[in-house]
Amino acid sequence: MDYTYSLLILLLPLLSFLVIGLPDFAGNKYAWSHKTAGLIGTCSIGLVTVLSYITAFQYFTAPRLADGTFATLVPYNYTWLPLGNLHFDLGILLDPISVMMLIVISTVSFMVHIYSFGYMHGEKGFQRYYAFLSLFTMSMLGLVLATNIFQMYMFWELVGVSSYLLIGFYYGLHAAVHASKKAFIVTRFADMFFLIGILIFGYYTGSFNFSFTGTEVHIAEGMTAFTTCDASRAAAAGGFILPTALVLMFIGGAGKSAMFPLHIWLPDAMEGPTPVSALIHAATMVVAGVVQIARLFPIWIEYAPQAMEIVVYVGAFTAFYAAAVACAQSDIKRVLAFSTISQIAFMMVALGVCLPGHHGAVLDNHAQLGYMASLFHLFTHAMFKACLFLGAGCIIHAVHSNEMSAMGGLKKYMPITHATFLISCLAIAGIPFFSGFSSKDEIITACFEHSQFIGWWMTGVAAMTAFYMFRLYYGIFWGTENKELHAHHTPHEAPLTMTFPLIFLSIITVGVGVFTTLGGFLDWSWASFGEIVSAAGTAYTVHFAPQVAITSTVIAVISIALATYIYKGEKQPIADKLYKTFPRLHRWAYKRFYMDEVYMFVTHKILFRFVSRPVQWIDEHIINGLIDFSAWGANEAGESLRPWQSGDVRQYAVWFLTGAVALTLVLLSIL
Repeated sequence: MDYTYSLLILLLPLLSFLVIGLPDFAGNKYAWSHKTAGLIGTCSIGLVTVLSYITAFQYFTAPRLADGTFATLVPYNYTWLPLGNLHFDLGILLDPISVMMLIVISTVSFMVHIYSFGYMHGEKGFQRYYAFLSLFTMSMLGLVLATNIFQMYMFWELVGVSSYLLIGFYYGLHAAVHASKKAFIVTRFADMFFLIGILIFGYYTGSFNFSFTGTEVHIAEGMTAFTTCDASRAAAAGGFILPTALVLMFIGGAGKSAMFPLHIWLPDAMEGPTPVSALIHAATMVVAGVVQIARLFPIWIEYAPQAMEIVVYVGAFTAFYAAAVACAQSDIKRVLAFSTISQIAFMMVALGVCLPGHHGAVLDNHAQLGYMASLFHLFTHAMFKACLFLGAGCIIHAVHSNEMSAMGGLKKYMPITHATFLISCLAIAGIPFFSGFSSKDEIITACFEHSQFIGWWMTGVAAMTAFYMFRLYYGIFWGTENKELHAHHTPHEAPLTMTFPLIFLSIITVGVGVFTTLGGFLDWSWASFGEIVSAAGTAYTVHFAPQVAITSTVIAVISIALATYIYKGEKQPIADKLYKTFPRLHRWAYKRFYMDEVYMFVTHKILFRFVSRPVQWIDEHIINGLIDFSAWGANEAGESLRPWQSGDVRQYAVWFLTGAVALTLVLLSIL
């Protein structure tokens, strides 16, 4: 089957970035009109979406291999920089993970492009905005299609640059500039560990590829495979080499996916335009860490299974921390930001609980469940979280504020936004017949198979999720209407360009949820990891553990009922009483448990004072002093020799005669 057209999936958004961006950067005289720039960007991403769906249809309907798994194909592979046996390749890899991510990225990005026509209408820098959106989309597509770790890292950094540009889009606002720099610095710090891990991995294995065997790369007609890693070199160097490299790469993924304690950049990233928040949180930047671990999963399982416990406990703590903070936030975008952190942590935990069973590297069905559930939740979360963020944009567009105090009673003014927002809240809460129920239930089931403690811990976090999301829902659409604010501008429903993406994404959320709950469309056996699945026999298929499903549903319903009891009414005496009873706890959660202040203390009071300033003093007084002394010495030596080169013949004669007399006296004294 021919997949040569897949190169267009990367080239079209790159071309869109250049076509829109270059004239705009040349000056207003050459820039496209707002409408033309938007149409170029949206049409190019629309074509990418069509090509992605064609690729997915061809790939998933093609005959499977003899062992029941899907082929991994490489339509393009170009050796960019050969360094002996170690070389840097650029190419396109099509496997179940990359094809699924094509659907997620292209769908959400296309909806964001359409939505931005209405949301960004009249904004200064409209052309620049669409150019950056195209660059962002191309970067993430390149990341998931990468054939090797180094190519992934290249696009990984492009994603970081794109996020910096889009978060700081309103560069006239100090908060936006500060947020963009914060995101850039924190993720670059984490990426340093990612790069170190890649270099260790490449040095000891002799390759940057994702696997130690070539069995998962099946050659189709016209396709090429790439070289594989040599595990023996790493094993000979010591059993700690590969676990160390993988953990270092996980730190890079934790930074990009905002895992604790590298999460601090993500809430501030809300200073960017709301459609950008939807793109970052739903389908691009924050899922990069999950994709990285899923890509390297066979190596994790075979050579560093115990290190997976790090992923489990970092993810479990992050999920709880972010949910606790979300319960106290008043800015609706920051509630959704911490919700994203918590949900990404669910995906991390699901990957981490996939530990080998009794057969070494061979995974039994229960262990495979977590891997499948993680990717399944990535897919469902992308759709309903994009819907939530875009819905938040409609609300902000209507009331001109991010704070819940400016909202309340909006359901009568914004029926479409209300309905789609409610659907997404039910999905993330894990209510049956909505997509989040199916994927989250599978994660919790996998957690219980790992340990009772992790299972109940994640069930508790799921209950907190349902609570804070319906606290948000009631605070926006029910409660007391802010009549004083509404007297100046009556809220109204967003235009069709903004409501259509909400409807489309909510239809996917309901459709996937209904199919999976009723027992159809359940085969996610494509969510496999090559030879390990084959060795286990068959890939895992979505199913329900009735006890876990019923328990999680009951807990979610109780959480929603509790949020309804506390926040639905016009007055909220219980919430006020809780605040007065536990003011310090609320303050800590509202201030994100002072993690930003901790970072400021560590950087300013410790690193700057005891590291940066001594280094600065050494640089200024010793390094610069030595350089200045060398320059002074050379200058003084030149000045001392300068009289000898005056050009005065009489002075030369005096020096000649003086030297001759001195030499004569020396010779006479010796004789």
